[in-house]
Amino acid sequence: MAKVGLIAGIGNLPVEFMRAAQREGYEVVVISVVTDGAPQLQVEADAYYQISVFKSDTVIKTFLKEGVTDVTMLGKVTKEHLYKKITTIPDMRTIKILNRLRNRKDDTIMLAIVAELEKEGLQVADQTKYMRSLMPPVGVMTHRKPTETEALDIEFGFTLAKQMGGLDIGQTVVVKEQAAMAIEAIEGTDACIQRGGSLAREGAVVVKTAKPNQDVRFDVPAVGMKTLESMIGSHCKVLAMEAKRTIFIEQEAVLKKANELGIVICAVEGPDEE
Repeated sequence: MAKVGLIAGIGNLPVEFMRAAQREGYEVVVISVVTDGAPQLQVEADAYYQISVFKSDTVIKTFLKEGVTDVTMLGKVTKEHLYKKITTIPDMRTIKILNRLRNRKDDTIMLAIVAELEKEGLQVADQTKYMRSLMPPVGVMTHRKPTETEALDIEFGFTLAKQMGGLDIGQTVVVKEQAAMAIEAIEGTDACIQRGGSLAREGAVVVKTAKPNQDVRFDVPAVGMKTLESMIGSHCKVLAMEAKRTIFIEQEAVLKKANELGIVICAVEGPDEE
């Protein structure tokens, strides 16, 4: 049976990928590079390892030992790891990777990791390979549709998110009345939503898009129950994701909860794509 490797960060997205790959007949070798990854990974993976994100040499050698040739990276590993006090001593391979970085933008870091993996014969695969059925087409998925004001905020937010993505800053923005409440940066999507929703007080619109030149090997946008929970906690009322380019996990549970609370969830395209 063919094997696929999964470098897993935080959230349920790695679980969705693992299960989808297993349904396709693959064995999945999971390496969790965070301490708070989804517990289902350890239970359901064909092989499971917990290895620090700063031990890249061990990660690579573990995959090679397991006979893995294709690797996917899913789940959030925030850049805060690069700025807060490091409690794990990086191995020499990781130190060399970090020293080669010309900056610490998301794509710069990820491309350096991809290059290191591929140098050792590990092909980094399309993150969406087994998950395209979870990438919704254009349309409103909830009972409630956006109001006219919310529709204008979605359009404004989509353009803004694309601009921020083009600068490799983030993929999520929070807007209200066509004013930017928050733009995702190092803090990640959920903290961005909480901050923007709190500043807007209530009724904010959350928009998440792919970057204009999105590399499908890493950082493909994704939303799920955690996204909705962050919106509920900060009184946001609309979630608009880019159609066919955003992975929407836990759909049934998310839509059920959104309908109960009158929250809009929709998939949209930019004006030039319609």
